[in-house]
Amino acid sequence: MPDPSAAWHDRTREVAAGIRRRVFEHVLRHGEGYLSQACSAAEMLALLYTHTLRLAPLDAPIVPPPFTGVPGPGNPGYRTGAVYHGTPGPDLDRFIFSPAQYALALYAALIEVGRLDPAGLEDFNRDGSTVEMIGAEHSPGIETTTGSLAQALSQAAGIAVARRRRGDTGRVWVMMSDGEFEEGQTWEALANAAFHAIDNLRVVVDVNGQQCDGLVTSVGNLEHLGDRVRAFGWSCDEVDGHDLDALDAAAARETGRPHMVLALTDPTRGVPLLAEKAPLLHTLRFRSPEEKARYQAAYDAMAREAVTA
Repeated sequence: MPDPSAAWHDRTREVAAGIRRRVFEHVLRHGEGYLSQACSAAEMLALLYTHTLRLAPLDAPIVPPPFTGVPGPGNPGYRTGAVYHGTPGPDLDRFIFSPAQYALALYAALIEVGRLDPAGLEDFNRDGSTVEMIGAEHSPGIETTTGSLAQALSQAAGIAVARRRRGDTGRVWVMMSDGEFEEGQTWEALANAAFHAIDNLRVVVDVNGQQCDGLVTSVGNLEHLGDRVRAFGWSCDEVDGHDLDALDAAAARETGRPHMVLALTDPTRGVPLLAEKAPLLHTLRFRSPEEKARYQAAYDAMAREAVTA
């Protein structure tokens, strides 16, 4: 197991706390938003960006440009959100972000690690902005439009095959949410990735039990998800998604096959007040000034704790 005293631990915990705090503040300021996703995925995103992903450095955080239109021959200046990951190289990783509704948590992570200018959040969900509420391929940190949920895994598998044929040593990483396993395309991608032995493909899944209609189990049955993934020919680890050492060990494990980490998480982690909204935790919308005041008090306590930490 990794050494708990390793220097990266403190930095990764700091980034995870910053993700939750920044998203919470944003939701309070705007009166609604996707908070539970930041609660559940903060450690996962923090670990990826501070310790796991091999990405090129940036000279400075990027200020998001305005939307200039869709890619095509008439738009030669078009750039995807992959620019926030630096100049690509054969020995560097590619990160394909699948759950577009987690975009606010992703933006917060990019800010915390110095890849997105904090002022970029001021353009969140504004007309003409690339900082979309539901991330698209031009949004910060997002390289491909995943369309209907679960398309990203297929896209990432194709990218990984191309990289292998080209001789690249960098991996292709994917972040998914557990609700995407209710889509048939996910299972087609799993089967094909195993058949073609795409061993440079790694997936980290936020298994928080939530999707837009409530509990994942209220819509479909994902019991024994790890066994199902392994039955499709993948190696798979199931770990506590808030345990940095467990996440790190699972992500680093060499298996010679496409590899998946199922990170079991709590969608109210750090904001226990959210549990009162269960089972509908997908978005938070304040129903009264009194309710907002309670969340403001919870945020203030979180902010004070960060100052004294």
